[in-house]
Amino acid sequence: MRTHERVLAWIEAELDAGRLTLGGRLPGERVLAENLGVSRPSVREAVRVLEALGVVRSATGSGPTAGAVLVADAAAGIGVALRLHVASRSVPVRDVVTLRVLVESWGVREAAAAPDADLLARAAELLDRMDVPGIGAEEFLRLDGEFHAVLAESAGNGLVTAVMSGVRGAVLAYVRAGAAGLGDWASMAERLRGEHREIFAAVRDGRPDEAERAVRSHIEGFYRDSGVT
Repeated sequence: MRTHERVLAWIEAELDAGRLTLGGRLPGERVLAENLGVSRPSVREAVRVLEALGVVRSATGSGPTAGAVLVADAAAGIGVALRLHVASRSVPVRDVVTLRVLVESWGVREAAAAPDADLLARAAELLDRMDVPGIGAEEFLRLDGEFHAVLAESAGNGLVTAVMSGVRGAVLAYVRAGAAGLGDWASMAERLRGEHREIFAAVRDGRPDEAERAVRSHIEGFYRDSGVT
């Protein structure tokens, strides 16, 4: 085990035992290094890993606000890992699409079972912005991504939100590629607007079966008809 991994293993054990809790602070760098028999650079490396995973937030300086505070940001860690793997091209587009179908179809079912008025208001605003005459493809697709993210958030599951955050860049990349290859983007945009409205209405009106069917057809249909690979 590398030395910084010893620090990570100790922190995990302390969290499991309840001796470290959310909102609390890690012991100082010097204390950790002495207690665990590792170098201070190893402690710093472990803290950087934890920051990337969304487990701690560090504040520089001195005094009561300095040091590493334990937080819970699952989206950060999951998001970073997924984005890096997708960016490396080790994950095919087809797998990203399949993940979207699985996660979003479940998400809209949950959202439709207990619609959140505030999140639905945000989703409706995004739909209206996509309806603005003359909107460019790039802006349309950015708003499209936000719309789907809000629907995922509406499911009320932090890990689902984290997963969708993690693949958002990969989704935007493949829909951009698909849109660029279309001969008639205007027609596709009009079709997507209608599909978005159908999904939104099913969630708003508490129709989970229809919401699931609509989002599945929407995601699969664009992937199929745009010809993106």
